[in-house]
Amino acid sequence: MHTGPRPRVPGPHEAGPEDERLPPARFAFDAWTWKEVLYLLSNLLTSLLGFVYVAVWLFAGVLLSVTVVGLPLLAAGLMGVRFVGRMERGRARALLGVRVDEPSPLPRGGSRRGPVGWVWRTLKDTVAWRTTLYTLIRLPWGVLTFGVTLAALFVAWPVLGHLARAMASADRAMARGLLSPSDELERRVAELEQDRGIVVDTAAADLRRIERDLHDGAQARLVALAMGLGLAKEKVLEDPEAAAKMVDEAHGEVKLALQELRDLARGIHPAVLTDRGLDAALSSVAGRCTVPVA
Repeated sequence: MHTGPRPRVPGPHEAGPEDERLPPARFAFDAWTWKEVLYLLSNLLTSLLGFVYVAVWLFAGVLLSVTVVGLPLLAAGLMGVRFVGRMERGRARALLGVRVDEPSPLPRGGSRRGPVGWVWRTLKDTVAWRTTLYTLIRLPWGVLTFGVTLAALFVAWPVLGHLARAMASADRAMARGLLSPSDELERRVAELEQDRGIVVDTAAADLRRIERDLHDGAQARLVALAMGLGLAKEKVLEDPEAAAKMVDEAHGEVKLALQELRDLARGIHPAVLTDRGLDAALSSVAGRCTVPVA
């Protein structure tokens, strides 16, 4: 009879090497052994449902891949497989005490947006594909564990604890190997792809901003300068003094245009904004505006 202190049974939400902290398999059943038996008996139903789901969407998606609905169907099926993986991780956590971290959600954004981008990112989801593999190999394993466990309950119950521990350990290994998050390299690649999309979007926004500033600032001033010089050319013979005054104004406009181009080259950040603040910067812009500002 076992008289020593009862080994500590880890809670279902504790992390770490669960198998090393499990109580040893014994002929006398305890709560942990019954949890493992329940998990093994439920393998048949869960693996059958998962296999049917994966087989249906995978067959339909591959069959229709030559049409416009094939790839979106595959992507939608992979999103459903992620849900299957979440359920399996929860079942393993509750009945086997194995803690498998939830994978990161599918990255959003990137260089490809819209439905096409979503389909592309989903089809490259390694977490969903590994869960698909897990679901496919679970059916024969579920049939085996269900049959062995059920037979041991009736004809070999003295060794059921050892059998349950051995098969449950294999289940723990499969859950950790195929349902765990991607490795660090895969996560880093996904992060870099997302960052690349952000950089591309930011660069495009900067280009649009520079184009707008050129159009509304230096370009408008140069157009006004060309018109002023044209008028001065027409008046140079009729009214030399007025023409000289217009040329002088055009010279000032050239200086202002050059200053605006310098500000643009410095990153659309006028020095007066840094040195004297927003009020002085707005006053400077209003003073250089070709349209009178009250």
